[in-house]
Amino acid sequence: FLFLVAEFCCGFFVILILGNFWFLAVLYLLWLYLDWETPCTGGRRSQWVRNWTVWKYFREYFPIHLIKTSDLNPNHNYLLGFHPHGVLVAGAFGNFCTGPSFKNLFPGLTPYLHIMPIWFGCPFFREYIMSAGMVSASKESVSYVLNNEGGGHASIIVIGGAEESLNAHPGSLTLNILKRKGFIKMALKHGAHLVPVFSFGENELFKQVANPKGSWLRNVQEKLQKIMGFALPLFHARGVFQYSFGLIPYRQPIHTVVGSPIPVKRNLNPTTEEIEQLHALYLQKLRKLFEEHKRNYGIPEHKSLIFE
Repeated sequence: FLFLVAEFCCGFFVILILGNFWFLAVLYLLWLYLDWETPCTGGRRSQWVRNWTVWKYFREYFPIHLIKTSDLNPNHNYLLGFHPHGVLVAGAFGNFCTGPSFKNLFPGLTPYLHIMPIWFGCPFFREYIMSAGMVSASKESVSYVLNNEGGGHASIIVIGGAEESLNAHPGSLTLNILKRKGFIKMALKHGAHLVPVFSFGENELFKQVANPKGSWLRNVQEKLQKIMGFALPLFHARGVFQYSFGLIPYRQPIHTVVGSPIPVKRNLNPTTEEIEQLHALYLQKLRKLFEEHKRNYGIPEHKSLIFE
């Protein structure tokens, strides 16, 4: 979906350049230059866009649900680790960028969904995603959000990133997290409480072409991901009037469960040992969250998370 909207926005920009409205394109480029840092300084959200009726139908299509397990004190800042990435990241977008669910469950907190900086280089598209509450996933951007002295900010980071999307097969419970410790360091530097989030059903929305590690397809995908910064999973689902093939996601319920916060004391210069200890605690809490709720959402008793 993001690709389609981004392509439309880029195509519209090209039409402005090649058509009789080139001066509008020049004005926008000037605006882009002056506004370049906005995705790293909290973005520019619009409640009007976030409350569009289309998002209500988007959430109801699957449907998407947000489940609260613990209160989050708005006097603190939080870093929410979202798992798994899936193909669409529908749970993150539906719960943190649209509708009133998060605000109703966690009053006083403002969510910021961090995505890859590359998306903010796309003309017009950047305005659309910022209006929904998305900001850059750069270190500067995360620091800006978590540096709010009065608290009340929640950074949502999809920890597994683009690499994890290549594991997004139905039934997959593999998370790319063992080497991902930058978010732990950011939480320590800003004293932001860590909150594990698991989105049940995220990997069930699409079927992906088989790409086991070591296969030629996986090797190509990983090389492209390193070059471009984002992965290209080959996926399919259903069509508009038939269910055998298409790019529309399957109607599978998504339950995004927000865990209990892990208190974090501010430490401007955390040691490697301190980062490792908090990372291990986070993995422990994430696994506990999954085990406590998996039975409610159709996960067999013998299945558990795989960290790699």
